[in-house]
Amino acid sequence: MAQSLSKLFVHIVFHTKHSKKIIKTDIKSELFAYMASIIKDNESIPIIINGVEDHVHILCVMSKNIALSKLVELVKRHSSRWIKTKDSHYQNFGWQNGYAGFSVSYSSHDVIKSYIANQVNHHKTKTFKDEYLELLKIHGIDFNEDYLWTD
Repeated sequence: MAQSLSKLFVHIVFHTKHSKKIIKTDIKSELFAYMASIIKDNESIPIIINGVEDHVHILCVMSKNIALSKLVELVKRHSSRWIKTKDSHYQNFGWQNGYAGFSVSYSSHDVIKSYIANQVNHHKTKTFKDEYLELLKIHGIDFNEDYLWTD
């Protein structure tokens, strides 16, 4: 085959260092737009980015030219540096060391997009920890909970 083609939807989730509720509402849209620009700069397509005070969800189409781990590393590194310039409130800001990445089928990406869009309402009744554990179980990911919450 002379041409490489792909359309890989991925749902990425990561939280702030120590699960600190630090991301203020007034900066979220600018932060998410900045993250989207990093994703675009890496030949991937951001579909939706949303989150609450302590974590972020990203749905994007991955480029065939970058590994998921590299894309997440770039998003986290650059957004962390950027947010620290915005306000002294963020001077010690950091993301957790790890992340979760879930494959999303073309037929269900609208469901995930809606789920991400409704994060604020969703977290009125569910903690991030409960949500994260549920996502890992739904996707059949083996994990040791002793290592999930260390930064």
